[in-house]
Amino acid sequence: MNLMVSDLDYGQAPSIEPNLDPYALAKALSGRHLIGGALVPAASGETFEVVYPATGEIIGFGAAGDGEDVDRAVKTAVEAQKSWARMRARDRGKLLYKCAEALEQHVEELGRLIALETGKALRTESRVEASILADAFYFHAGLGSELKGETVPHHPDMLTITVREPIGVVGAIIPWNVPLLLMALKIAPAILAGNAVIVKSAEEAPLTVLRVCQIMNSILPAGVFQMLSGFGPECGAPLVAHKNVGKVTFTGSVETGKIVYKTAADKLIPVTLELGGKSPMIVFDDAVVDRAVDGAVIGMRFTRQGQSCTAASRIFVHEKVYDEFVAKLRAKVDAMVMGDPLDEKTDIGTIISPEQFAKVQGYIEHGRKEPGAVPIECSAMPSDPKFKDGLFIRPVVFTEVGHDSKLAREEIFGPVTCIFRWSDRDQVLAAANDTEYGLAATIWTNDLKAALNFTEKLEAGFVQVNQNLVVQPGLSYGGVKNSGLGKEATLESMLEHFTHKKTIIFNRT
Repeated sequence: MNLMVSDLDYGQAPSIEPNLDPYALAKALSGRHLIGGALVPAASGETFEVVYPATGEIIGFGAAGDGEDVDRAVKTAVEAQKSWARMRARDRGKLLYKCAEALEQHVEELGRLIALETGKALRTESRVEASILADAFYFHAGLGSELKGETVPHHPDMLTITVREPIGVVGAIIPWNVPLLLMALKIAPAILAGNAVIVKSAEEAPLTVLRVCQIMNSILPAGVFQMLSGFGPECGAPLVAHKNVGKVTFTGSVETGKIVYKTAADKLIPVTLELGGKSPMIVFDDAVVDRAVDGAVIGMRFTRQGQSCTAASRIFVHEKVYDEFVAKLRAKVDAMVMGDPLDEKTDIGTIISPEQFAKVQGYIEHGRKEPGAVPIECSAMPSDPKFKDGLFIRPVVFTEVGHDSKLAREEIFGPVTCIFRWSDRDQVLAAANDTEYGLAATIWTNDLKAALNFTEKLEAGFVQVNQNLVVQPGLSYGGVKNSGLGKEATLESMLEHFTHKKTIIFNRT
């Protein structure tokens, strides 16, 4: 449902002081972009609903951006970037550090608001994400001194050097599943490098991103960091296509990523793409089973209802420990509490939207009909009647599924994983690599030789042994094959993706 700004009663723009009432904050932020340092309505005046997935209630509205909003934001960014780029890099870093300090003071507020928007459990997901957001800014704030070039021994009569220069205006398009962390990994290095950034939020979760932008704009010069909300065709596409946007960084689906890539190619501008995954988890017969089970729970992101591109949605378990692993995984997930995302007792929250809910349910129903497939449902639905219309799905572990199954080949983005038994190392390695994706993988073994062999041969950009960490600042993150182009989260990614290198030669003769 679209409403005009004049129809909304959202009161004054929220202050920068922490507000632990997510409902009040969502209302106060409703119907606005952040352009030129100010919270403003969409040029059209139109908005769209933001819904609490646990109950279906409307908690606020996003501003429905279009090409006019994009053009205004880009023009503002072009002007702001000129003076921002002339500032010393370390001084830009100091301002980012202040942003990190401010965001750290708002961790509880941001955690509650993102839980309300996305349905992610506060204790296990949303508060953690808000904490990592601040940490990502602390990490990048210290990299200002590393924006340096080289001296090149080209000729004894010439002084040849390179310098790093910002690209200009960066368009960043982020998803709804981990919007704060993935936004930080894009905007922090881009801003530090001297660029101005315009973030286009996911339409399912615009309000917490807007709040972060508002907090940071109390510190940064106006126009350096701006935020637009809206839908892909009306708002995202004009941002990618705008003639003054010199770089696009996108996280989302493979299909949309390819559209972004083609549009950027018409302008010959660089693109970073972090797309989907169908990540394998390989458990050897010598693995510590309890530890591997814990790794599967974390790796499948069951606390996030499996809505993760790195989710361990294909688990290969050696036949000697297969039965033990399946039984212990079932018991572990069964013990997890699914319920109100804002309740501290809750382990598992909701699916993000009715569309995603229907998609995941469709995969589960398809799996139930597959010959021989065994669905193991875990946990329990919330008992409180106020959540009867909430987008809750019980986690499902499928066994006895074929490697060619739709469940094993397509990214579900829900709490569904498949477990396969194996005995031959060459065969399981081939099966793990038999996918269009190549984002992440994990190996569970105490055999160092086997671990080294598999880490070398697995076709993935982020491989871990005996652990399953989420994305961390300072660890290079990005995939191969259809999982995307480029890396994020490190000094190298900042230099390669948000600056260009200029060669300068002085002839001394």
